[in-house]
Amino acid sequence: MSEEEINRLLDQAAERGAEAALRKVGLHDENAGRDMAEVRDLLESWRDTKKTISQTVAKIITTSILAVIALGTYHYWGSFK
Repeated sequence: MSEEEINRLLDQAAERGAEAALRKVGLHDENAGRDMAEVRDLLESWRDTKKTISQTVAKIITTSILAVIALGTYHYWGSFK
């Protein structure tokens, strides 16, 4: 068997294996590309949501700390009337 024939057989085996793997996860039809694009969009949206939630929590904590400091300062200086 020549090297060219071996390479052709390996290519065929790799292609069959890839097709079987895609079929197994449900990405074997003509909608697979669109499905993957939707999954990527969903993942990007999830990452953006996590980032926004983290930023919001940090702002709430910072605002709360500043409010406590402001109230403490007002209470301290307000008692000298």
